[in-house]
Amino acid sequence: MVEEKEGSGSSKPAGDSSPQLQEPLGHVKKSKQQVSEGFTIKAMMKNTLVRGPPSAGAFKERPSKPTIFRKFYERGDLPVALDHDSKGNRIAWKVEIETLDYNSYLPIFFHGLCEMTFPHEFFACQGIHDMLEHGGNKILPVIPQLIIPIKINSGDGIEYSQQKRENIGDLIQETLEALERCGGENAFINIKYMIPTYQSCILN
Repeated sequence: MVEEKEGSGSSKPAGDSSPQLQEPLGHVKKSKQQVSEGFTIKAMMKNTLVRGPPSAGAFKERPSKPTIFRKFYERGDLPVALDHDSKGNRIAWKVEIETLDYNSYLPIFFHGLCEMTFPHEFFACQGIHDMLEHGGNKILPVIPQLIIPIKINSGDGIEYSQQKRENIGDLIQETLEALERCGGENAFINIKYMIPTYQSCILN
């Protein structure tokens, strides 16, 4: 008769359970970090990660607001087209510049001075240059209508010199000087009345 060896049976005593793993001595259980906004009571507690301030967006590119000039251009209401030649871009006018209604078109082009995207920026700047060059006596009566868009653009307080080909304030100054040169003998008086800080480019 074969005796059974002690502990050879597969059955376990009732209530017996597998031994649990114990953490080694000296082990410190890490508590979970919590995230909190700054300047709060929770931010002063231990194991708290203070969330940094949100980005101010100072260097984020801001889309320009749609101007009257852009609305007219995208509707096809401006008599201009883009022409390429060996010297670069230029405006192909669909009508003779001298026949344009300056009371309507010149203020619209001045509203486009704050445009920063091509071709709107190009059409506005070059269009003003072309109209002042060929406008003659048509320019002077329109000067009062140009003051509002000039003030709007000069009052933006934004330095565009790094984003555009020139500072918009310099562009407006050059435009006022062109108005004085091309607007007739009373041009300076009208500009000075509307913009008291303007200094004549001819008298000085």
